[in-house]
Amino acid sequence: MVKLKREVSLWQIVLTGVGIILGAGIYVLVGKAAALSGNAIWLSFLLSALVAAFTGLSYAELSSMFPKSGAEYVYTKHAFGRRLAFVIGWLLVISGFIFSATVSLGFAGYFAKLFGTPVILSAAALIIVLSFVIFYGIKESVWFAVVFTLIEAAGLFIIIAIGLPYLGTVNYFEMPSMIGVFQAAALIFFAFIGFEQITRLSEETINPNVNIPKALLLSIVISTVLYIMVAISAVSILDWQTLGASSAPLADVAASAFGPNAFVLLSVIALFSTSNTVLLMLLATSRIMYGIGQSFSKENLFAKIHSKRNTPWIATLITMIFSIVFLAFGEVDVVANITNFLIFFTFIVINISVIRLRYKKYEGKRSFKIPINIGRFPVIPVLGIISCVFLMSYMSFDIVIYAVFIVILGFVLTEILERKDIKAKF
Repeated sequence: MVKLKREVSLWQIVLTGVGIILGAGIYVLVGKAAALSGNAIWLSFLLSALVAAFTGLSYAELSSMFPKSGAEYVYTKHAFGRRLAFVIGWLLVISGFIFSATVSLGFAGYFAKLFGTPVILSAAALIIVLSFVIFYGIKESVWFAVVFTLIEAAGLFIIIAIGLPYLGTVNYFEMPSMIGVFQAAALIFFAFIGFEQITRLSEETINPNVNIPKALLLSIVISTVLYIMVAISAVSILDWQTLGASSAPLADVAASAFGPNAFVLLSVIALFSTSNTVLLMLLATSRIMYGIGQSFSKENLFAKIHSKRNTPWIATLITMIFSIVFLAFGEVDVVANITNFLIFFTFIVINISVIRLRYKKYEGKRSFKIPINIGRFPVIPVLGIISCVFLMSYMSFDIVIYAVFIVILGFVLTEILERKDIKAKF
């Protein structure tokens, strides 16, 4: 039987995590967030980082127990059974499609600024090209990600360096309202989505029980520091009103300081950055689809692995097709917030799963355990649940309606599968 290859090292998985986190929010959504939070955008990033850290610790413990490609699906199955596990798997796959489409639109926005090409066409072309890379091999995909991560990090260091002479020139607590800061934090959380994706590469990572938890925490810390430094630099150089109206915010920041040549440079770097995030999201989504398919049967359509490339080619193809379909949404901030709601819901379930498994499988093997406990009871997952609910409460009503519809549809599909009595190995 053809299997996935373990070829990804700790430093590669850390850079993969950093790469998927950095690309989306800071290059695409920093302008939208600045319009809501003003110069206090750094505070919105900090609040989002805390939510990510709370849930990241839960992922770290669970990934040390169950190092499987199915990740969240597997964790939920062990905690609550197959019904809820399937719903979570459904939400992650759908959010993966939406996320890939959203960041592809961000790529296309920068690409259009440089070359004047149609946005939807550029976004679709990106998804197709990167899907081929993923089909070709995990080793090649990760090396692409490593190189792209280094390029996108260089762009952020440029923004930080440009901003150094401007530090202290503005009031970093100036904001339209405190509610705006919370709304921006809810939107910015999209910028932190990605740390959990590396758990889906567990079956392709060397020593995953140890390396995946380490990579989760390191990627969150590194990304948070860079985000806050860039946010402070951006509002120091360009007033937050102008930043909020920009479709290529960091490129405009660079242009404001050094002219049109800097705009071109940052736009090119943003292309690499957004490409990297799309690559890694497509990769992670195909892997969880593979994990779900494998749980049904080794012969399940989604679990089929290409005999020569050792990659789940059908899951990769389906991920590509539906990510292109979701380009029809068009509005970056709308699809980003829908994704956020679905991820918040998933994170709540993941945090509850940690608590449940402390009692249900307390003697289970863990190479990492969340700190701060009262007996068996972990405190930090509770903070993760509260913080997710808090940020969800600041989302607009129409976003909640869209997202709740997707959640309900997941439960309906689960019931249909149950009634058809599909025999699965969860």
